[in-house]
Amino acid sequence: MITDVVKRAVIREARPEDDKAIGELLVDAYVTQYAKHLPEIVYSDERKAFLRDIASRRKVCTILVAEVDGEIAGTVALYPPGAPGTEAWLPRTADLRALATAVRFHGQGLAQPLLAETEVLAKRWGVDAISLHVRQGVVGVARMYQRRGYQRVPEGDMDRRPEVFLEAYLLPLK
Repeated sequence: MITDVVKRAVIREARPEDDKAIGELLVDAYVTQYAKHLPEIVYSDERKAFLRDIASRRKVCTILVAEVDGEIAGTVALYPPGAPGTEAWLPRTADLRALATAVRFHGQGLAQPLLAETEVLAKRWGVDAISLHVRQGVVGVARMYQRRGYQRVPEGDMDRRPEVFLEAYLLPLK
C-alpha cells in the first residue's frame, strides 16, 4: 500500500535529538493499539520507562525512524546478532523490535518502508535472517509480517509470564 504519507516519508537512522519523540510515540502507539485489540493488557510505569529509554537502545541496536514533514511518524529497532537485549534464538540472525507508527498515521502504510529498510540493513550486515516476536492474539500484526515473507517458527516462541506469550517469526535472507 503506497499512500501520500508513504511517498513523503524519509526513512533514516535515529539521532539523539529524536529520542524523546520516539519514546513518546512508542508509548502512545502501544497503549492505544493494545487497548483496541487486547484491552486486558495494561502497560506498567516500568514498561513505559523502558519504551522511552531510546538512548540506551541506540547504543546496542540501530533505530530507524520514518519522518513525515519533519515529524517522527514511525520507528523500528534492529538488533545485530549477539547484541545485548536481542531476542533472536538463532545465530547470525538480526532481531526486529519495537515497530510502531504514531497513532495519527496508523493504517497509512508507514510500517512497510520501515520494514524494507530493516531488510536492507540486515543484508548489509550479512545475516542469515531477521527474527521477531508478536504477542499472541495480535493477529493483524502477524499477518502484516507474513505478507512480507516472515514465517511462523514455534521453536522461537517466548513465554514470559502467564499473561505474555510471544509467537516467533523469521524472515530468511539467504
